[in-house]
Parts: sequence; structure tokens; C-alpha cells
Amino acid sequence: MTQKQLEDYLWGAANILRGMIDAADFKQYIFPLLFFKRVSDIWDEEYEDALQLSDGDIDYAKFRENHRFQIPDGCHWKDVRVTSTDIGKKLQTSLHEIEKANFELLHDVFGDAQWTNKRRLSDEKLIDLIEHFSEMDLTVKNVPHDLMGDGYEYLISKFADDAGHTAAEFYTNRTVVELMTRITNVQPGESVYDPTCGSGGILLNSALYLKKQGKEYRNLKLYGQELNLITSAIARMNMFMHAIDEFLIVQGDTLDNPQILENDELKQFDVVMANPPYSIKRWSQAKFVNDPFGRNIWGTPPQGCADYGFQQHIIKSLKPESGRSVALWPHGVLFRDSEAEMRKKMIEDDLVDAVIGLGKNLFYNSSMESCLLICNMNKPKKRKGKVVFIDGKDEVRLERSAAYLKDEHIKRMADAYWNYKDEDGFSAVVKTKDILKENNGNLSIQLYVKRESIDSEHSVEDLLATINKTRNSLETGYNQLNSKLKELGIEMS
Repeated sequence: MTQKQLEDYLWGAANILRGMIDAADFKQYIFPLLFFKRVSDIWDEEYEDALQLSDGDIDYAKFRENHRFQIPDGCHWKDVRVTSTDIGKKLQTSLHEIEKANFELLHDVFGDAQWTNKRRLSDEKLIDLIEHFSEMDLTVKNVPHDLMGDGYEYLISKFADDAGHTAAEFYTNRTVVELMTRITNVQPGESVYDPTCGSGGILLNSALYLKKQGKEYRNLKLYGQELNLITSAIARMNMFMHAIDEFLIVQGDTLDNPQILENDELKQFDVVMANPPYSIKRWSQAKFVNDPFGRNIWGTPPQGCADYGFQQHIIKSLKPESGRSVALWPHGVLFRDSEAEMRKKMIEDDLVDAVIGLGKNLFYNSSMESCLLICNMNKPKKRKGKVVFIDGKDEVRLERSAAYLKDEHIKRMADAYWNYKDEDGFSAVVKTKDILKENNGNLSIQLYVKRESIDSEHSVEDLLATINKTRNSLETGYNQLNSKLKELGIEMS
């Protein structure tokens, strides 16, 4: 099967639902069905392999040890497919029983879709969906894990396109994620955490980053927390679709109730990568004042903007000796007056390693410019007391209303981070004491990376002179051509 065939097949399921439910809700029905079909087909594949290995021993072929996931009797895809009435009820029961049989791995993985609500999803429409998914064999032999994983990511991106403004809940621009991963330079055996993990793309990419390099990726330890139940379920399915088992993704409010703990304290990680929800107003500010996990290390953010609540959570979640982080933010975190004191303390603690400005439209369905705030708990000696600013605003490709980074853009910005040098109009290494003394802790990139301006009188005059010179040259050429043609008896119209 080709990638294109798989993508057309997957997107065909979404088209069946079009007009029945909102595009933003497609994901809560399509992803569980896809995962159900995948695990059922793989169970059959494992059963046949075990049957051949045991010379036809049926009991042996059913042993738990021969299957990645257990499917209880009567709960297989085929059992749902032959159901003709109350299909939603049969489907819901089957998914629930599979979760129970694989509780440690699959609890709540199928989300909370209303399968039994016939006003929303009729038996006829469910039959159409089930028959569509039944058209293709989703065994590992027919659809290897890499291909299936790529198809799943394609579906996530398509749902983001289709869902409009709600996409940012679960999707981060994958080219930006690639840049984030190259900057953190994740290594085998390390732990990676995303406190607002969405569909798990950032976590997943850290593993794929190692895999592409031919390095061991299966011992990478991935952790994530996500507020939305269906989105956290999608993230877990995303891992399984890519054949990644070493992960923990939990559902809940990270600021109000962080759930990834160790000895009743926040667990700490080698790497934290995040695209937090920005400037949220509804959060437990009063609780944060006396945060039981000690995350208010620089103070309490204003009620109208929780950004530095998340940023302090990120810092508190880093290992003191090896921790580094990168977070995607709107530019406001770099200069807003309401957060000035917290920002200055972050700089004084010498945690800010780099600030990278990105172009417009890289936040999903938003034209605002974004930036990467990179922190390091233990900077290398040559980077101590310094911050590198990188102006990558022009390193972007815009197509229609969507923007992305080409590999050359990613490479240039990543190289600028690692090379740690001044480059006129692009990067500047600045001492933290100068940031604090001269700009009162303002991290705005334009204060440190100077761009050439063409707004001066001299520049305008030069431009006009060039235009006039070009026009005169064109007129002279036209007259010369006209004279030559007249000599030949040809009149120009």
C-alpha cells in the first residue's frame, strides 16, 4: 500500500460524516474506529502467526503472550460488523470491554464519543463508516508501523485544517516541532515531557528524531498531560500507531492538578517541550499563590494571563543538572509589563539560553508572530551569563493562509542556536547583565538584532534615482529600436 492510498482511505471516513456532525468533532469518532480496526486486524495477524508456529494449536494461538492487546470474545471488529441493529450500543460495549481487558495500557483510550446517540449518528451512518474501514486490511504486514504512523499524523493535520479555530487544542505545526526537537537535541535514554501535549506530536517527534538518526529511540521515556479527554486519547493512540510503548500520557489540568509526580513532588525531566495554551484567563490564580508544588518561583502571574504559570511549571519540571526546555509562545511573554518582575528573575537566574523569533501564521489559524523561549538549567561555560537572540521572522514559507518552515529554514535557525555567534541582521549574543541594565529585562528580539532599514530619506532618493535611470534606459532603447525598424520599412504600432 502506498502512502497516498492510505491517506485517501483515511480521509474517506471523514467525508462520510460530513454534514452529519461538526468538522471539529470528526476526530472523536474517526480515531477510535481506526484504532479499533487496527488492533483487531493485528490480533488476527498475531493469531495466524501463532497458529502456524504451533502447528494449528488454537489454544496456544489465543494465549495472552502472543498478543500485544487482548480482545475479549464477542468484542472484535468482526463482531461489530455483523451487528444490524443498535450498532452504537454494540460498538460502545466492545470498546469498553477492550479497555477493561487492557486496563494498564488502554484505559479511556477510546474517549467518550456518544456512540448510542442515534440522532447524532444513525445506524445507517455507522454501517457506512464500519464498511468503509472494513475495505482495507490494517495488519502490520499490509500497513507497517511507519506507514500507519504517517497516515495517522496526516489525519491529525487534516482534522486541524478542517476544524478551523479549534485546531490549536491538539495540533502544533510539525515543522516548528522539528526545530524545537533539533534545539533540545534529545538523546537516547532521556526523559521528555510535554505539560500540554495535545495529540502528542511533540513527544512523538522526539522519538522519531532519534530513529531518523539511526539511534536507539525505544528507551526514550515520554510523558505528557492534556486537559481534553478525547485529545489525550488521540495522543495515546498516536503513540501506539507508531509502535511506541514507553510513554505515560494522562488527562487533566496541568496548572490546577499536575498528575505526573514522584514522591509527591513534580517529576523532573531531561527535556521539556511545550506549546501551552496562551494567555488563558480562566485558571486557578488564587491557588497558585500558595502552590503546593512550589511552582511560583518568580511570583504569581496575573489572572488575565497564565503564560508565566506554565513557564514556571516548565522550569520546575526540569532536572537541575541536565534539564533544558523550549516553549512556543506569542511574543508578549518577552516584553509585557504585567510579567516584568517574573521575567527579570528568570533572566537573573541565568536560565534563558535563547530567544528565536518566528514568522506569522505558524500558530494554527492565527496570523500572530510566535517565538521560541529556550531555557537551560545548566548552561555550558561559554553560554553562562549570555542569551542568543535569533530573528527568524523571514525564515518561513507561506502558502495561502498556512505557514511552515522548510528544512533550510530549520537548519539555519538551529545552526545559529548551536554556533552561538553574532550574524548581522539575524543573530546576536547578548550579556544578561546588559539585558537587565539597559532594557530592564525586555527580551524583544528587535532590541538586540538590528535589521537594515530602507526608511531613510537617502534610501528613498537612491531608489527613485534608480527607477528614473531604468526608465530613461528603456526609452533610449525603444527609440533606437524604432529607428532601426524604420530603416527597414517597418512601422511600430
